[in-house]
Amino acid sequence: MASITTADFKNGIGLRIKDKVCTIVEFQHVKPGKGGAFVRYKTKDLKTGRVVEQTCNAGTKFESVTLTTTEMQYLYNDGDHYYFMNMETYDQVPVPVDFIGDNAKWLKENDVCQLLYADDELMGVNPPMFIEVEIVQTDPGFKGDTVQGSTKPATIETGAVIQVPMYLNEGEKVKVDTRDGKFVSRVS
Repeated sequence: MASITTADFKNGIGLRIKDKVCTIVEFQHVKPGKGGAFVRYKTKDLKTGRVVEQTCNAGTKFESVTLTTTEMQYLYNDGDHYYFMNMETYDQVPVPVDFIGDNAKWLKENDVCQLLYADDELMGVNPPMFIEVEIVQTDPGFKGDTVQGSTKPATIETGAVIQVPMYLNEGEKVKVDTRDGKFVSRVS
């Protein structure tokens, strides 16, 4: 395995620390007036998403991990796995339902997702940043429901429940930001 030192640190590079695959979020080389130089850095665990701040001596070696992102098309879910297709090779990749987690509520068939790999090991599935979906269930809107800021819950075709403006009804298409699950706009 390739190793890197603290002199090679850059935001976003992959490291293996105590058998966990992490990416560097932020780092700072510190040279105090007395004593040896050290590095203060924050890493994000790619499996759990947990961010941890640590320090180490300057020149400490770490095992490097190659991070790659592959765009794949989401095909279908058979109950046990979600299936993604590499659009260049047409290979299908099954991903267990429990691995997808909360991102499952933003997956819509035929959308292009990003699969993050650390040396050939799948670390995560990211849905598109914005999706266009249909509202399948919500309370009816009434003429004059245009009060700024008032919202109501609506179930979209992927099964997620989001907050939408009062004037929207079932059957309308909306644009949703998958990072925070917020309504963006109505789609004509």
